[in-house]
Amino acid sequence: MTENSLDYLESLGKRAKEASVKLNILDAASKNLGLRAASVALVRDTEEILAENKKDVDAAKLNGISDALIDRLTLNEKRIRDMAEGLNILSQSKEPIGEIIETNTRPNGLRIEKIRVPMGVLGIIYESRPNVTADAFGLCFKTGNAVILRGGSDALNSNKAIVASIRRALEREKLPGDSILYIEDTSRETATEFMKLNRYLDLLIPRGGAGLIRSVVENATVPVIETGTGNCHIYVDESADQDMALNIIDNAKTQRMGVCNACESLVVHAGIADSFVPMVYERLNSKNVEIRGNREAVELEPGIRPASDEDYYCEFLGPVVSLRIVDNIDQAIEHINRHSTKHSEAIITQNEDNAERFLREIDSACVYVNASTRFTDGGEFGLGAEIGISTQKFHARGPMGLEAITSYKYVIRGNGQIRE
Repeated sequence: MTENSLDYLESLGKRAKEASVKLNILDAASKNLGLRAASVALVRDTEEILAENKKDVDAAKLNGISDALIDRLTLNEKRIRDMAEGLNILSQSKEPIGEIIETNTRPNGLRIEKIRVPMGVLGIIYESRPNVTADAFGLCFKTGNAVILRGGSDALNSNKAIVASIRRALEREKLPGDSILYIEDTSRETATEFMKLNRYLDLLIPRGGAGLIRSVVENATVPVIETGTGNCHIYVDESADQDMALNIIDNAKTQRMGVCNACESLVVHAGIADSFVPMVYERLNSKNVEIRGNREAVELEPGIRPASDEDYYCEFLGPVVSLRIVDNIDQAIEHINRHSTKHSEAIITQNEDNAERFLREIDSACVYVNASTRFTDGGEFGLGAEIGISTQKFHARGPMGLEAITSYKYVIRGNGQIRE
């Protein structure tokens, strides 16, 4: 880490802090104007953004990046329109800042209000997905937070183009362009120093794989919300509608394999394994998905490869899924809670008692009955864009919308009270 790099981060931090002061007093109409302007700009600048994205995608292919990760990296006209629409939807959503959360009048006449306020400056470190750039800006701007972004080197050109488009839109409307800042230095040393920028950052959010999240948690001196890693399970109970289970697994695993809410692990009740395991093998094999299973699964379907213990902990982010056959729901719950990353888990069952047990005893942010884990998403939950999916319990859990990146303060009104 050079002195120039430290100066660079210090400069970004100061600019973000100054922008956050302006955002703190910006009214709702002005923020919504900025979001709409950015939405229009992204569509208008589509050709430029796609040209820069092509550079990233071409480089990724040359470097042998997997198809699933290239899918996360790739932009097209529809994905840019979706990014723009996300900003437009945020502009129409309820204003979170200034909301009176609680009011309490004390016996001595003091009126105490708990009011929602911005966090201040957020730092976001993420990998591969350029749409995160626009989503992060939109959520932060709506909540009056400035944001400093640090994306992966594989998406550098795409992210710079998106940030430039948004900054131009804000500045045209006389709004602070430094509401969004981007770290163009992609070195690990700069990333590590960014995690320690506690003089300026109020909250740090990593979005990416287990390695990135572990690095942030271990190195940051800024408060961190862990997000993203998804070893998501689907348990097929003995009473399950097997056609329903096949369709849900197919969707959860193959619709988009490189996302954190994709299914990575299957658990099947032994009572239906003879019929169901060959069917799920045939369905997933037709989509070129490899299954790695325990001894019982391999004996039922020779095409299944033996699983290692590590496979049951793995977020594959590609065409591989683990499978374990269990004797009962107790073993299923124990297996999932031991191997899960606390993201999203589902049970497929017609047994209401088992469904309720699963909902109660599985210790994850999102727990489903008879539905795909792919629904774990801010938009699908009605939150609009999301800043990430928290897999921890402190402050925020599950899809993180607007409220998750706000704080609060107490406002106390009196008429001369003194404490005795």
